Amino acid sequence: MKSLTIRPINTGFVTTVPKEYLYHHSTIAYLKDVPDTRIEMPVFAFLVEGGDGLLLIDTGMAWTERAGRYHHPGSRQPEGMSIIEQLHKIGRKPSDIDIVVFTHMHWDHVYYMDRFTRAVFYANETEYQFALNPIPLYYKSYEHPKLYENAKEKIVRPFEGIPVKTVRGETEIMRGVRVFETPGHSPGHQSVEVDTKDGSYICCGDSIFILDNIKPVPEIAYDLTPPGRYADIVAAWKSIELQKKRAARPDLILPCHEKQLLELVKEKPVLGV
Repeated sequence: MKSLTIRPINTGFVTTVPKEYLYHHSTIAYLKDVPDTRIEMPVFAFLVEGGDGLLLIDTGMAWTERAGRYHHPGSRQPEGMSIIEQLHKIGRKPSDIDIVVFTHMHWDHVYYMDRFTRAVFYANETEYQFALNPIPLYYKSYEHPKLYENAKEKIVRPFEGIPVKTVRGETEIMRGVRVFETPGHSPGHQSVEVDTKDGSYICCGDSIFILDNIKPVPEIAYDLTPPGRYADIVAAWKSIELQKKRAARPDLILPCHEKQLLELVKEKPVLGV
């Protein structure tokens, strides 16, 4: 089999309050220095190279005006950081991409889909159906048209009118690349496992926001630190447990919003080499 590599690509920054979003309220008393104000978090996509085709995991967030106005205040996509521009920097273009796999279909993971004119898009079936018809609580996450009926500008969700292939359970997408279900953050979240020389990396989307989420909280007998934002906390907990067991080492888990990845890619822009 060909040797696969992973190139983490940061597509911008979303803001959030860690004490509310990244850490479950039951853990706060046992953790140190958890910010109670807004911080910036990266939004990574991952380009898998060296296989039967070019495969992209998520397409990242929207431009600054859309992100800050309709989603998390203060979120931004600096010039040159869209997935389109980032691909150009490494000598690629959207039409080079053969496959796009979505961990889930929240707005900051699916932008610029229309630019990937050759790609086959894959999403979990449960996730895709919920994205098309979410409960109102999640209208913003999936940019549901009802939320923007009275907006001055027409808001079209990124996946509107674009064919998406759906999968269930553990599925091989390409040799050396498979998805498996990790619900909890969203109803049909899935993670992507990629075999490399380093081992099998797990691109876990938002099922694990940051690496702190895999750390235990021994004072309350937690074997992990659950997030504060979830659709189903029981499923989210089990999904984190599953990935902790599945990963041979903690450094093989790649959360989309982990700030440590910003430093890692400076030293090692391509993983699995």
